[in-house]
Amino acid sequence: MAFSSDEAPTAPQIVPVRTDDGARFELIVTRPSQPAARRALLWLPAMGVPARHYLPLAQALAARGVTMAIHEWRGIGSSDRRAGRRMDWGYRELLQSDVAASTAALADQLPGCSWAMGGHSLGGQLACLYAALHPQQVEGLVLVASGAPYWRAFPHPWSLRVAFHLAPLLARLRGHLPGRRLGFAGNEARGVIADWARSGRSGRYAAQGIAQDLDAALATLHTPVLAIRLCDDWLVPAASLDWLLGKVPHATVQRLELTTAALEGARADHFAWMKAPAAVANAIADWAR
Repeated sequence: MAFSSDEAPTAPQIVPVRTDDGARFELIVTRPSQPAARRALLWLPAMGVPARHYLPLAQALAARGVTMAIHEWRGIGSSDRRAGRRMDWGYRELLQSDVAASTAALADQLPGCSWAMGGHSLGGQLACLYAALHPQQVEGLVLVASGAPYWRAFPHPWSLRVAFHLAPLLARLRGHLPGRRLGFAGNEARGVIADWARSGRSGRYAAQGIAQDLDAALATLHTPVLAIRLCDDWLVPAASLDWLLGKVPHATVQRLELTTAALEGARADHFAWMKAPAAVANAIADWAR
């Protein structure tokens, strides 16, 4: 991509989206005032994080000539669904209904535009899975503070392995995972927690209702990848990112680790970078260029 710098972003555009199963949410699109390229970045948030929290990143990218569209997860923010005993979903709905609907909306908004897909934490993982299932659609992947949740990749693996058994059990008992009360993610659908915990226990990706071998699909990807890790991110240790990148052995990977100094004094952890996104925006724009 060829980007000009210091472009004032336009006001975010709210694009209503309806999925094939009737769910509704809003896609937030932020563009440079004079976009110089026919490409864009579709962004998938972390688990439990509303799309609007990524507006500082979107504005920083627009100032660097990059159009960014922020997806909204089902059950969060502008979504018309909320997880509960009578309403459940998993990775299948997130990937095949919701992300697919955002890609279609992005194509309508930016006809003829090619785009990369990026994500934060779980969003990065699901971006990889979507690209593996639709390799012709995604021209590049951007991972920020994202890695596989495999229990063996963490400093205290046994406690995490226990958590990967307890979280789905709690979600089944309550009808959803009460993440806000627990201080982890949002109020999450039990199907999402079941699929997430399965990957945490086994180190492999699988989802209820998706017949494809997701790890086998990942292994065929040749997509360029930018992987940004925050040096104080205990939720994504280096081994977690290594495990995820190991699933895409044919991808051309550029890795970058950001420190507190690079983030203008903000702690280089899983979430603080969102309030000081300049270094992340610079890295994405430089990689895209």
